[in-house]
Amino acid sequence: MESGSTGRMDTKSSPAFVGGKLHRDATIRDDPDAVSAMWSSGQARVTPLWRSRNLLSFGSGRARPGLIWLPVDHPFLSEQSEPPIFIGRNGTARLFSLDVSARDDIHRLEADVTEPGYPIESGAFRHPTLPVGSAFVDVRMAMTLLGAIDAESVAVSRALSSWHRSHGFCAACGEPSRATASGWQRHCPSCDRMHFPRTDPVVIMLVIHGNCLLMGRSVGWPDGMYSLLAGFMEPGETIEQAVRRETLEEAGVTVGAVRYLASQPWPFPASLMIGCRGEALNRDLRIDPEELDDAIWVSREEMARFFATGTGRIRPPRPGAIARTLTQGWLTGRF
Repeated sequence: MESGSTGRMDTKSSPAFVGGKLHRDATIRDDPDAVSAMWSSGQARVTPLWRSRNLLSFGSGRARPGLIWLPVDHPFLSEQSEPPIFIGRNGTARLFSLDVSARDDIHRLEADVTEPGYPIESGAFRHPTLPVGSAFVDVRMAMTLLGAIDAESVAVSRALSSWHRSHGFCAACGEPSRATASGWQRHCPSCDRMHFPRTDPVVIMLVIHGNCLLMGRSVGWPDGMYSLLAGFMEPGETIEQAVRRETLEEAGVTVGAVRYLASQPWPFPASLMIGCRGEALNRDLRIDPEELDDAIWVSREEMARFFATGTGRIRPPRPGAIARTLTQGWLTGRF
């Protein structure tokens, strides 16, 4: 099981990291003996992460669908200081992830594996002991190619690894904490506090006025790249309040009715994208330059023309992002 795959996602409309059927086996995370038995059972497989990059199979300059899963006795895994994280179960396979970011013997390939035109961290890196045709890459360049189990495993492993890297000390007393519960908790031996992974909720919204959709461009994005407005929820806010506040702050547009549409885990590093539809009460734009480089109203006809021909003044959101799913849902009348 060096590369996993359990069904392709719909790359035209389905968001990445959604729809997996990973059995998380949460009840055994606190049982070290059970987890140790799984590790040594011969059915355990490990996917390594290196400096926010996942190990994927690739070829011909493009990524193929497949997260690389290594047996626990693979030579690459022989000298690791970080404890593995138990992700869950897929059939008989017991899945773990391992952060190998401390290694300095992983080197960049001369040929990048990238997706032109999108602001992602480029570059492919590998180690000679790893399977031929594999490399550590930014998973965003291949997220629509991953099978459902692989995609969910990426979302879990990336989010947990990022949390461990940024929460090595107790928030209560400042002393070092340690990973427990198979990587799903941290415990402070000094003050006995338990710490749990966090997920940051983000609202992302179809803001509609008549036959038009509001789209924005963040500072530093490539020319022509636009997406839906989005922003982090604040403490004490409802989803509806966050949609209205973010739209007003970023674009000066007042939103009335709001309804929930869909959600997507977004492990960069650990967000939950909450997709909503908001009915705009005005069309005048007042752009906050700290938040947006530009904002425009796009008609349904213009957006449909781009999806049909690939031409126009804007480039819609990348495939695999929930912004793309929501935009296409608006075009087809589903949202």
